[in-house]
Order: sequence, then structure tokens, then C-alpha cells
Amino acid sequence: MTMRSRGRGTAALAGSLGLALVLAGCGGGDDEGGSGGGTEDAAALEIDCAPYEEFGDLEGETVSVYSSIVDPEDQPHIDSYEPFTECTGIEVEYEGSREFEAQLIVRTQSGNAPDLAFVPQPGLLANLVRAGDVVAPPAQVEANVDEFWDESWKQYGTVDGTFYAAPLGANAKSFVWYSPAAFEDAGYEVPETWDDMIALSEEIAESGAKPWCAGIGSGEATGWPATDWLEDVLLRTAGPDVYDQWVTHQIPFNDPQVVEALDTVGEILKNDDFVNGGLGDSRSIASTEWTDAGNPILEGSCWMHRAASFYQANWPEGTEVGEDGDVFAFPLPPIEGDAAPVLGGGEFVAAFNDDPATQALQVYLSTDDWANVKAQTSGPGWVSANTGLDPELLDSPIDRLSAELFQNPESVFRFDGSDLMPGEIGAGRLWTELTNWFAENKPTQQVLTDVENAWPAS
Repeated sequence: MTMRSRGRGTAALAGSLGLALVLAGCGGGDDEGGSGGGTEDAAALEIDCAPYEEFGDLEGETVSVYSSIVDPEDQPHIDSYEPFTECTGIEVEYEGSREFEAQLIVRTQSGNAPDLAFVPQPGLLANLVRAGDVVAPPAQVEANVDEFWDESWKQYGTVDGTFYAAPLGANAKSFVWYSPAAFEDAGYEVPETWDDMIALSEEIAESGAKPWCAGIGSGEATGWPATDWLEDVLLRTAGPDVYDQWVTHQIPFNDPQVVEALDTVGEILKNDDFVNGGLGDSRSIASTEWTDAGNPILEGSCWMHRAASFYQANWPEGTEVGEDGDVFAFPLPPIEGDAAPVLGGGEFVAAFNDDPATQALQVYLSTDDWANVKAQTSGPGWVSANTGLDPELLDSPIDRLSAELFQNPESVFRFDGSDLMPGEIGAGRLWTELTNWFAENKPTQQVLTDVENAWPAS
């Protein structure tokens, strides 16, 4: 398939799930596991160029994009812009950073903001909006969000009643990674309840092995993986209503129900009989890079690692992901009831100017065209809650399951709580205190109380 000339409005996708994109020469990723994916011929994917004509002649324009999405997950993003460049002539300059949250604030305050940023915390987005840094998108973006996303996703990109940022990618965080072959050889069954999972952990520990491995190191963002543990468990111990009250500070951050949830996390991650397989004791969790924390599973020194669907991209090159592969994942089991809630996250596209080229790229990133192109430029580890995404284009069974969960109106889903909190809490003090919980063995009650005392007054 060849790309039409720029500005000549081909409708190869036409916004239809029934019309699957076709890669010229290959599928969207040769390896079902491994480190990322991508295609060498992304520009051969056709998109509808008509939506960008209203922005005028954009040949030779450049748009800068700043993101927390880094190697190896960045290249599929970069590849996914090629059809847009073919349509418009706009070059996209992509920059990923592990210190994104801190550096984005520095850059906006110093007058060096990017054109677009993929903000993974709605709380941080709200702070940027209220500081006067973010510009509302063109009407096409809001129309696309109304068409392709559940209303809740639009609300995450809305601040004080005004819509500012369209959703981009999404992820399901409630997964536990393991080695199917190791489980089979040992005669272990995938646990379906929390009690089953704890019993399995005890059985593995009694054999002299460490059942769990974990790491929360992430540069200036160290601590964020621990927030996912707390949120996933709070959803299971207290339920979604209490979770919502906690996220919005209708109950104190150190409410007894939250203390119970973090202590429940500690029964696994602060238990030196259970952790940190192949990496050290429980304190080593604070200094272990989250990208490397699952590797002991491949080495046989760890059995389970709780991490999101996007963790697929961090397995070493050549790792096969699948039910019969080197690694696979099962849903983090429920503590109460039969159905496990799904914790997830995502990014939101914030603009720092209203230049026509910037707005044109915003439109592209809000379309089902982009979602389906991205599905084919990516390998395992990427998904979107865009309902125009065809799950069959996704490379991994875990990604397909995640997409189906996002598109299922019956699923009990909650967005990552720390990402919804004020930025100084969810992308700041909470990270620090949970790091101290591991590194300094700081008591649970004091950790949560110190976060409560730091919550902004307004």
C-alpha cells in the first residue's frame, strides 16, 4: 500500500473498525516478545489526510513532542508519525525523558516548553493548566474524543470544566508476570484469588526460593511503581467507592482503610521471605530499577513480578511473551468477591501553543487512524482505550485482553489514583514517602500521615 500525495485526502481507514490497516510487506512486529516492536515501513500506512487541510500549507513545519516514553518504547511512537508527515509535511521531533515530570515543569517555567507533551498524570496536567501553560485544543480534537472514548476519559483531560487534553495510550496495570514453564515444572497453578496467591507465595518461600521480585527505581520519578501496588490493593480491600474518595481527598490520605491496604502490600513487599528474588532484601526494592525488576524471573531466581501490560517492552530482546512463552501474565486476583477490578493509566496530549502545525498533530493523535497505525508500528506493550482501535491489530494477547477490557462497558476500571491527585502529591510526596517506606523501613502510618500533611490546602 502506498501513501497518497500530501493533502490529497485518502480515506484508507475511514474511521472504521472493520477496515484493518495493512502493512506493506510485514505485520506490526515480528516478535511476540522482546523489547518493543515497530516496522521499517510505517510511511506505507495510509491515513485520511482531509482533517489536516484546514490548517493550511504546513510543509517544512516542525512540532516538538516531549514525553516520559523512552527507549525501547519510543521508536514505535516515532514511527507512528510518519503517515502524518506524509500527509502534512510536518516533521515531528520526539524527545523522551525518565525525568519527564520534573523537567516539564522546569521547561514551562523557564519559557522553554515543548509544543506538545504527553502528560501521564491528570493531576500534573491540572497544575500546568492552572499555571496558564496549556492551550485548549481545536474543536476537531474534542469531537474525536467524544466519538472514540468513554466519557470518563474525557473528564481526565478536563480541568475546571474546560477540555484541554485528549487521551493517547492506555495501560492495564493489574497484572502479575511469571514463567509458564517454571510454574508447570513445579506443579504450580495460576492463582485465582488473593488467598491462593499468598498460599502460593508461602509454598515457594518454604522451598527456599523467593516468590517475588520488585523495583521502584526511576531516576527523579523513583517510587512511582509502589503507588500502583497501593492503588491496586486499595481497590481490592476497600472497593472503588472508597478508592474514589481517597483520590479526591474526601477521606484523609491516612484513613484506616488506606493503612490497611498499604500494610497488605507490605505483607508481600516488606516480607524478606518473599522478596527480593535475585536482587537483595526488601530494602533493595528502593534502588532496583523498575525496568529491570522482572528479569530475575528469566534467571530462575524469582517467580512473580507485578507490573503493567506495558512492561512487555522491557523484557530483554528475544524474550517470548505468551501462554507457552518465556513469560506471561495473569490478572492480579481479587481479595473480596469474584471479579478483580482493573487499574490503569495513560497519557494526555497537552499543547503549549496554538500554532497550526501543533494543532494538526493534536488532531492526528486523537483519531482512530493514529490508534490503528500505532498498533502496527508497536510490538507488545502498547494499547489504547480509543474504541476505534481494532484489538486484532495488537501484537500481544495481553494487549488484546487489555483493549477488550477498556472497551467493555461492564468492566470495573479506575484510573491510576496518584495520576489524578495534585501533582505535588501524586507525582511528588507520595513517591518520596513510599521510597522511604522501603529504603528506611519508615512505618506505614507515618508514611501516609506525612503525605496527608503535605496535601495542598486548596
